Amino acid sequence: MSFTLFPGTRLALALESLAGLSVGDALGAQHFVTRVDPAAPPPGPWPWTDDTEEACCLVEVLADGDFDRDAFAALLGHHHDPYRGYGPGAVVMLREIREGLPWPIAAAAAFDGQGSAGNGAAMRAAPLGAWHADSLAHAAVQGARAAEVTHAHPEGIAGGVAVAVAAAVATAGRLDGLRPPLLRAVAAHTPDGLVRDGLLAAGRLRDPLEAAYELGNGARAMARDTVPFAVWVADRFLDDYPGAIAACLRAGGDVDTTCAIAGGIVAAHTGLDGIPPGWMAAREPLPAWLTAATASGD
Repeated sequence: MSFTLFPGTRLALALESLAGLSVGDALGAQHFVTRVDPAAPPPGPWPWTDDTEEACCLVEVLADGDFDRDAFAALLGHHHDPYRGYGPGAVVMLREIREGLPWPIAAAAAFDGQGSAGNGAAMRAAPLGAWHADSLAHAAVQGARAAEVTHAHPEGIAGGVAVAVAAAVATAGRLDGLRPPLLRAVAAHTPDGLVRDGLLAAGRLRDPLEAAYELGNGARAMARDTVPFAVWVADRFLDDYPGAIAACLRAGGDVDTTCAIAGGIVAAHTGLDGIPPGWMAAREPLPAWLTAATASGD
């Protein structure tokens, strides 16, 4: 990597990834209402889900230094809207955090003390990776820190790490003028386990339906059956945002989340120009509580 990132550039890159994440999330969520044809998508507005709400909280606290987990937890607790599609476990955890339970206790208590192995940390992680595009190792460390606020299970954390690194790789490739080998780089920085196993297996796959069959399509809402497929889609369609979203829609499953993850990674590589303007206009505006600097990327 041959570039230096200043705070304003980091924020701009994170916001472009957030745009791709939120548009993918909102269009993917429409698929649960009526089958979406990407060539003729439904009229807007397209409401976004918990994927975007959590990603907005993440972007709001991005700053120099280590990721501020306490501030992030406070924002998640304050802003979470159960009607945005949060799972029951997340609703309970975030309500507890809102009521004052320290986040390490809330996260560790989830799922009878096992911690969450779900895809929640992964669905929001792409903007964090775009912010840290100048260091994949640092993106991995910060991805783990951000994941740990709600996910104490190693697989849930690995999902957040993998997506953060994928977005960092995608952004770095854009800045260096290269199309990077996404899957190989992400697997190299993802902790051992089922998520990493899926990433390694993904390298031999060529078709979205084959990839969904072999890796999962998020139907179980677990990091291990969501992240390898979404990263495979991003790798396969890194220069083609509509193609990435279409592949996730075709595969079915947890479509809003796979579209959010793949969309956030791909937009980190293409920038806003890769997202169809009509799709951006149809997506529900991002929340008004974002800072003025952050909202300027809406």
